[in-house]
Amino acid sequence: MPSARLAPSPLPSRLLAGALCLLASLLLAMSPGNARADDPQAGDAPANPGPRAQLSGAMHSADIRRAAAMVAAWQYGRVKDHDSLDWTYAPLYLGFLSATELLHEPRYADYVRGVGKHAGWGLGPRVHHADDQAVAQAWLALYARTPDAAMLKPLRERYDAQMREPDDTQRPLWWWCDALFMAPPTWAGLARTTHDTAYLDYMDRQWRITSALLYDPAEHLYSRDASYLHKHERNGSKLFWSRGNGWVMAGLARVLTLMPAGYPQRPRYVQQFREMAARLVQLQGRDGLWRAGLLDEDAYPRPETSGSAFIVYALAWGVRHGVLDDASYRPAIERGWRGLVGEIYADGRLGDIQPIGAAPGDYPPGASYVYGVGAFLLAAGEVDALSKETSR
Repeated sequence: MPSARLAPSPLPSRLLAGALCLLASLLLAMSPGNARADDPQAGDAPANPGPRAQLSGAMHSADIRRAAAMVAAWQYGRVKDHDSLDWTYAPLYLGFLSATELLHEPRYADYVRGVGKHAGWGLGPRVHHADDQAVAQAWLALYARTPDAAMLKPLRERYDAQMREPDDTQRPLWWWCDALFMAPPTWAGLARTTHDTAYLDYMDRQWRITSALLYDPAEHLYSRDASYLHKHERNGSKLFWSRGNGWVMAGLARVLTLMPAGYPQRPRYVQQFREMAARLVQLQGRDGLWRAGLLDEDAYPRPETSGSAFIVYALAWGVRHGVLDDASYRPAIERGWRGLVGEIYADGRLGDIQPIGAAPGDYPPGASYVYGVGAFLLAAGEVDALSKETSR
């Protein structure tokens, strides 16, 4: 279908930015959202999570698989009888699919397939909301293994209807940066599966709208949404959330995996991926992880594991696929993986995962949530694959 053109705004840039800030705040307040911080299956933050595990953080396959096995088994025990189409579970489903391949443990993929079947391969209730499309990434991955038209039907019907609606240039569809992980890989995945580039063109148009609004071309980082464009840390730096930027990096890696090499707009995604990777490596903490607020490390004494895991996942993907230089980025990947393994407790809990929120915040060391575990398992798969390539 033809792409809708963005009409130039008659408003002065400052007035437009202010209007978008207000709009983003209203959208955030009005969105019903089915993500619950008090869902005991999704995660918790105990005051005393127990001792840390004694694991090697070396980038050796046996050590990587040992760490991944502990975390996957612990998380599986908490969710195996629980179904959810919530965005918080989308990274976990992808992480479980990766864990099945990494650990040769079919129960993880079987669990995800069971959730999809039980839901009729459906999506969340909000038709246009990226959060309620995120689980389709797992459905598409399962379809690639065992094709069944029924697995695509709900997603295709929703996206076909969505593409017929005109863009609202005053109301960006993906108005918060995390959305670039939630929805774009499903659009790119459906385009690849159906060989219909209309889905990819639609995704590209919406990504450009979000990027133009939220991506800082000087800092090479994303603001969480328009209400954060002019917020600052205590040290005076602009406020950039590590988790949001980690999710964007993972979204870029997943989109580039699914996007044809000859797609005309692909170089723009590669460029943004490289810009963000270079900036994020500069901001890596001494322990290998990233703080919740990227530009004021002193204000956030604890690392944030979910954003850090997605950054490590994306960096390892970039090196493996020749998008990033091995010599320049391998040390950061090694430090990041070692830091992630240090967040594992003796029972397999993965700690220092910030609870559901929209900005940097405080949390106890034992805080653990399904999306962070999913990001860790995705990182484990990529780091393991990279370690095997190195050992050849």
